This record gives sequence, structure tokens and C-alpha cells, in this order.
Amino acid sequence: MKNLWAPWRMTYILSADNKDGECIFCPGPNRDRDEERLILYVGEYSMVIMNKFPYNNGHLLVAPNRHVPGLSHLTDTESLDIIKKVQKTIEILKSHMNPDGFNVGLNLGRVAGAGMEEHMHFHIVPRWNGDTNFMTVFDDVRVIPQHIKETYKQLRPYFEKI
Repeated sequence: MKNLWAPWRMTYILSADNKDGECIFCPGPNRDRDEERLILYVGEYSMVIMNKFPYNNGHLLVAPNRHVPGLSHLTDTESLDIIKKVQKTIEILKSHMNPDGFNVGLNLGRVAGAGMEEHMHFHIVPRWNGDTNFMTVFDDVRVIPQHIKETYKQLRPYFEKI
């Protein structure tokens, strides 16, 4: 029998039912909890937040500030702003983390994998040559080498400059 100690996963499992009703992508006016909520940036129309349960180190999310389920609900101004934030986020990750490539995606609808289908968001996942190691190949396990709080502290100054 194989065991993988991953106590952080319990937070994910228990958060499936958001009991307080707070949307993780609705930033609200108060910036006091940004670090706790892993919010790197909040602009007029969009925000950048770290994925609390990342696929890879530096996995970030870009979402509209407005609570909308899909692209067709965005204004032209919001659409342009979100795409510009995706571009800027990729530039920041390139300059700080030096990845070899990126996966950028948008899951619309629960069957497409949208964990928060009521509030659309783009995933930006940095990728490196060789970032799938034997753990992924043999046991479908991903190893993330840096604590998420450390990644937050390293990336936050870049987003403060936007």
C-alpha cells in the first residue's frame, strides 16, 4: 500500500461547500485580506489571484471583478481588460519564474471542469521542460516545490507595479 501525506488537500475537500457564501473571485472593497485570500492584484475591471490548489508552481487566475458566469456577460471594456491582465500576468511570470511555456485556459460550465462556474476565470499555469517527473508518470502525483505563501511574497511586488 502506498501513502502520500498531503494534509493541505483536506482544506480543498472541506471547501467544496462554501458555507459563508463568499465568492473567492469577488474581491470586495476591503484590501486587508488580500494576502490571506492570495489576491495579487485588483484593478478597475479585473483581478489576479493565486490558485490555492495549483497544478504547478505559479498557477494564477485572472477574473473579472464583476460576478459573471461567462464571456458573453462581459462588456467590451471588461473583455479587453481581462485579456490585457492575462498578457501582463504571463509577462510577470516569464520575468520572475522563467518558465519554458504556459497553459492558459478557461473552463465554462461544470462539465468542462469549472469549479466555480458562477464566476468565470482564466487559468495561467507556467510550465518547464521536465516539470513532469517520475511521481507524475508512475503515480499521477504532482510535486510543487515551493510553498504557496512564498510564491505569493515573491510575485506580489510585480503586481503592485501594474
